[in-house]
Amino acid sequence: MEVHFDAELWIWDARRTDTWTFVSLPGDISDEIRELGGPRRGFGSMRVQVRVGGTAWRTSIFPDSERGYVLPVKRAVRQAENLEPGDVARMTVTVLDL
Repeated sequence: MEVHFDAELWIWDARRTDTWTFVSLPGDISDEIRELGGPRRGFGSMRVQVRVGGTAWRTSIFPDSERGYVLPVKRAVRQAENLEPGDVARMTVTVLDL
């Protein structure tokens, strides 16, 4: 499953000093992923491949009771794509755990 969406980068409130930066997957996409079933990893996570601009990497998405699924955006990606919290980025996410 591959999805495309625009999302705003935000900092996880619980770890502000560490600047853990995430985007939230839209609710309808989160619902579709939940319905896929498939294997889940620790904390209910699923492996994904992500592309933002010219940068691609593998990571996991995590279920969040308030936001559906959330996706961490690591510092190296933010620097390569000149992204800061509050910016909106075009995301391509491919779910690998099916």
